[in-house]
Amino acid sequence: MEFTEVIEARRSVRSYTDARLDRETIEAIVADATLMPSSYNLQPWEFLVFTDDEDRERLQEVAYGQPHVTDAPVAIAVLGSLDPAAHVDRVLADQIEKGYRDEAAAERTRESIVGMRELPEAERHRWSVTSTSLAAMGLMLAARDRGVATCPMGGFDAEALCETFEVPAGYVPIMLLTMGYPDEDAEAERLPRKFRRPVSEVVHYGSFEPTVEDTTASLSEPEATDN
Repeated sequence: MEFTEVIEARRSVRSYTDARLDRETIEAIVADATLMPSSYNLQPWEFLVFTDDEDRERLQEVAYGQPHVTDAPVAIAVLGSLDPAAHVDRVLADQIEKGYRDEAAAERTRESIVGMRELPEAERHRWSVTSTSLAAMGLMLAARDRGVATCPMGGFDAEALCETFEVPAGYVPIMLLTMGYPDEDAEAERLPRKFRRPVSEVVHYGSFEPTVEDTTASLSEPEATDN
């Protein structure tokens, strides 16, 4: 598909066919996702993939019972590392070999990255979320390019997920994704795309002035990732 077609075709799909995704397809999608940019190219992302029915049932429990976790043949927990320097040696060695940095510049960069370990956890969490979210978006687009649908999910108990699946300390769940071939009766497949704010409303040149907000929405409504 052309890139614009992929962008326009990507929807948040919650109904899937029974067709399974083989590991080759899953890993090809993830491989594309790993081409996304990250701070210093440190690639803090990990992808915890669930294909077994039992595992997805356990995941559903920490995702507040959302049905598409088990309806989809694949669910993925996108994790982010809180250690900026976890892969620094390999990353910088590669940059030296390919001519991006000389050894002196690489050593200065290494010192800076290792120093990031001393940042408060909240700052390292924000750092990890930024880069890892780019990879998650890349995964959704790579899947759609292969005719595979996804749905990003922010509604889950991160602490329970880590406990249930023994995620080591130092990694944080950034989001969940369900993935599979879309059911033709899925809302996102048969209904027009939901409302998008116009470009004229969201683009601001040189200075920022908020547009009029919709004050009819209840502030008590739960946050949802949709469409």
